[in-house]
Amino acid sequence: MSVSIKPLEDRIVIRQVEAETTTASGLVIPDTAKEKPQEGEVVAVGPGRVDDNGNRVPVDVAVGDRVLYSKYG
Repeated sequence: MSVSIKPLEDRIVIRQVEAETTTASGLVIPDTAKEKPQEGEVVAVGPGRVDDNGNRVPVDVAVGDRVLYSKYG
């Protein structure tokens, strides 16, 4: 997937990872029983924030990392 979005400062763009619909043992999980996934893959990362001294502080994640995020973050 090519991304044309360039986040500013310390922002990141995350693509949501779809939840498994079947367990390892073969049980199908209905939509009503599943929690919405809050896991994703980083697809774009900003250059980092600028500290009080004017130095760039890089972001701790990189493109391709899998991350957990808050529901309303």
